[in-house]
Amino acid sequence: MERDSQLKLYGLVAEQLKEAHTRVRTLQVPESVRMALSRKLLVITAAAKHDLPDAARRLERLVKDLDEGRFPEGD
Repeated sequence: MERDSQLKLYGLVAEQLKEAHTRVRTLQVPESVRMALSRKLLVITAAAKHDLPDAARRLERLVKDLDEGRFPEGD
């Protein structure tokens, strides 16, 4: 049963990551901000391989920041 819930969470995180990448790609922000957001998404993707629940929480925070217009500083 736990494996089924893990697979379900993996599918959910994968779909949310795909949507987040699309959102970041289409944002009207400076390229440095887009790159910072892309790096955050890559870190979350890597984290999902080792700690899926943590990656899901991190992705949720990132999406909330996007929804509220909070973006990282560009280089």
